[in-house]
Amino acid sequence: MENANAEKHYKLLVVAIVIGIFGVFIRFAGDENSTYFSVIANIALLIGTVIALKAVFDIMK
Repeated sequence: MENANAEKHYKLLVVAIVIGIFGVFIRFAGDENSTYFSVIANIALLIGTVIALKAVFDIMK
């Protein structure tokens, strides 16, 4: 139970959420025809998802 309540897990989740929100913002703020913004958004969303899953599985462990 102590491990699940560790502050580091929730800080990691906040970082993951901020990266994910950044990816969503770039996807909709960028030009429709620009693949550059789309690639950046996809990479940010992927990184945010991986970090969030790592944090969640560490909490469950």
